[in-house]
Amino acid sequence: MKTIDRYIARSVAASSFLVLVVLLALFSLATLVGELQDVGKGNYGVFDVVQVTLLSLPGLTYQLMPLVALLGTTLGLGMLALNNELVVLRASGISLGRVVMSVMRVGLVLIVIAIVLGEWVAPRTEQLGQSLRATALHEPVMLKTDKGFWARDGKRFINIRQIFPDGRLGDIRIFELDDKYRLRETVRAATASYQGDEWLLEDIVRTVIGDGQVTTDRLPEASWQSLIDPALIDVVTVNPEKLSTWGLYKYIEYLHDNSLAAGRYELALWGKIMAPVATGVMVFLAVPFIFGSLRSVSITQRILVSAFIGIGFHIFNQTVNYVALVYDFYPVVSAVLPTLLFFLVALLLLRRAS
Repeated sequence: MKTIDRYIARSVAASSFLVLVVLLALFSLATLVGELQDVGKGNYGVFDVVQVTLLSLPGLTYQLMPLVALLGTTLGLGMLALNNELVVLRASGISLGRVVMSVMRVGLVLIVIAIVLGEWVAPRTEQLGQSLRATALHEPVMLKTDKGFWARDGKRFINIRQIFPDGRLGDIRIFELDDKYRLRETVRAATASYQGDEWLLEDIVRTVIGDGQVTTDRLPEASWQSLIDPALIDVVTVNPEKLSTWGLYKYIEYLHDNSLAAGRYELALWGKIMAPVATGVMVFLAVPFIFGSLRSVSITQRILVSAFIGIGFHIFNQTVNYVALVYDFYPVVSAVLPTLLFFLVALLLLRRAS
């Protein structure tokens, strides 16, 4: 039985890998074409475009994983059905449940890959890609280092350690030089938010270096005018949907502590939690396509139907999320509902097939 399990798993895994390669090629080409439009701005060149596109691949793989699971499983089982191998397996006493268990082992691997990509790989590569793009487009205004973002504003050098998803800044350090490029003043602020045409610094520690003396004072808030504007910040800000679960959780805590709206980020958090589950559901949903009412149609038609269902799931999921944001539904309900409905449909179809 283990040999049969491995054989089914290899077929589904190979098909899933092939589907992933094809989809990544198509979607990354679209990303590449979109980025080429900005070539020539600042120092943004073709090599930068290639780097940014490659760095987007982990996040793209994570987003495509449910569709890959559905198409890959349909193609893998479809090829076995096309060669009458599934007929032989069923005739030899292999139950439908056994086939489902073999397929779900591949689904478990895809779920693990999705978790690793979504939690550790994609958030870092997305941020790195955004930083590389921002540095090239706005050079020499902004520079990314391991100590945050650095920018120059006349004789001021600005260090930004944190950029929150809503565009606010955190842990800002401003160093101002005199005409002889000697350090004259330093300002450190806990947070900064853009209001009108200037930034509002909060929780400030200001140090002035004079002739023979250094004075330090604290201010609750102060305005700050700078060439750094939200448009510049936006290009280095990672979307909530591309943050890690832990990063979203910590930021939601911050929003709640400060009585700020957190609906969009709570929805993104539950979406991250449900994404691996959706991958497993798509694997499960593919089985009735082979053993159910579609078993009499060609493999091409099965893949086409799978593609439509996968795209339909994505559109339905996004629609429910937007409606939830507009009407302030519970984020957990709107995140779980599409996956739960498709799981129930898969159970119904599998029951009819058996």
